[in-house]
Amino acid sequence: MQIRNFQKRIYDHYRVCARDLAWRRTRDPYHIFISEVMLQQTQAESVRPKYKRFVAAIPDFRALSKAPLRKILSLWKGLGYNRRALYLKRSAEIVMRDHGGALPADVEELAKLPGVGRATASAIAAYAFNKSVVFIETNIRRTFIHHFFKGREDVSDKEILPFVARMLDRKNPRKWYNALMDYGAMLKKRYPNPNRRSRRYLRQAPFAGSDREIRGKILEALLARPKLSECAIETALPFDCARSRRCLGDLEREGLLRSRRGFWTIA
Repeated sequence: MQIRNFQKRIYDHYRVCARDLAWRRTRDPYHIFISEVMLQQTQAESVRPKYKRFVAAIPDFRALSKAPLRKILSLWKGLGYNRRALYLKRSAEIVMRDHGGALPADVEELAKLPGVGRATASAIAAYAFNKSVVFIETNIRRTFIHHFFKGREDVSDKEILPFVARMLDRKNPRKWYNALMDYGAMLKKRYPNPNRRSRRYLRQAPFAGSDREIRGKILEALLARPKLSECAIETALPFDCARSRRCLGDLEREGLLRSRRGFWTIA
């Protein structure tokens, strides 16, 4: 009875307030893979326009594996956490080389792809292949804390997972997880964020003046010009030179930038 009542509450909300998101209108594993990586640490409203542009310009794993990183980063611009764009390309190369161009449906195999991890792998398996997997994401965590951990602080994901497993609609996990996501998004707007009572909750550091901002500005400058000297980059950016150099080094080690004969370029 508890399971039926909870599922009814979630589905009743979804029936009336389901969000119209482009990646929900497809079963194409490639499209769903792109959307799920974009949605890591990024809100759906920010992903909407970027997703459409990306899959139109780079329509499949073969095209993604062969696309220059400059093109991928240009399409990614504005989503932040630019390593994800590099991970997309590397994942596409693995899919083409090891899986014959077809995204694997197995969670363990998906989780091996660069930058994916188990939660994103499980989401891809649910949405692309309708697999009855159990996972936690921000909106899912918010929903279960709100309904099953009232008055509790420091709630761990280990405590939440059994509830997610019990309440799962195993006949249609794709629809169920979409409904849970939309319910969690509603809770964030209507109530003080229940996720603040999660053990995993961390306030994000301000973006302004952070290394994230410096890295983004460096990539933005190099997307506008094919190559720049370190001096030109430091002159163009309103940041401490030592921090800019450190960020340049980090971007090179991660594989986003390349340094050659005193000039920096997109890798």
